[in-house]
Amino acid sequence: MKVGILATGITPEELINEFGSYSEMFIQLFKNSGYKFEYEVYDVRDDFFPASEKVADAWIITGSKFNVYQNLPWMQKLKSLILDIHESKKSMIGICFGHQIIAEAFGGKVDKYQGGWGVGLHSYDLVGEFDFINDGSKGFTINAMHQDQVIDKPDNAVIFAKSDFCEYAGLVYDDRILTFQAHPEFTVDYENALVEARKGSVVPTETAEEGLATLRVSGAQAESAKVAHWMAEFIQKRV
Repeated sequence: MKVGILATGITPEELINEFGSYSEMFIQLFKNSGYKFEYEVYDVRDDFFPASEKVADAWIITGSKFNVYQNLPWMQKLKSLILDIHESKKSMIGICFGHQIIAEAFGGKVDKYQGGWGVGLHSYDLVGEFDFINDGSKGFTINAMHQDQVIDKPDNAVIFAKSDFCEYAGLVYDDRILTFQAHPEFTVDYENALVEARKGSVVPTETAEEGLATLRVSGAQAESAKVAHWMAEFIQKRV
């Protein structure tokens, strides 16, 4: 199965040599979880787009430092591609920025959350029953790094994950698109390095320290492998 990765951002320059790009993180996550997909990466922020939605069996939209409400030309083009992918009945996964721009493409609203930044390990409750979650889980914990959130969800989106901090933490669109606000591709080591690098300059120091504390508890870990299985199950069942 061929997965097209729509890269909307890149790892900070000071961290990329050690941790790789966001696209590489997804590839490594699926590899570590036992999936042998074929991949092609499209750096859409540099206007490198696929010839059509048909060149891949499934799609992933990565996270980004950009805000979707900037509505830059490449973002407008990406929203059109999202609608084309949906119309073609192909499956798609959106993470963080990807989660947000998919919501915007379908008429939702994204804005800065009044509760501030979400960083560090965050836990989410599962809502409802879905065929890609078949392990008996009631929730999951993965790394978060965001100030923006989906404030108004589109009418065709159903909530599958939420928390007190993030009401629309996970959405499913028409049984073909799966999105997460948080980052299953981020390891605890990467999250720790990222929060340290952004502490005080981007993320308020107190908030950053609270997030770092969740990463430094003995045995702290992200349930990334579990979420990787859900994502893989989702796209494989819909090819």
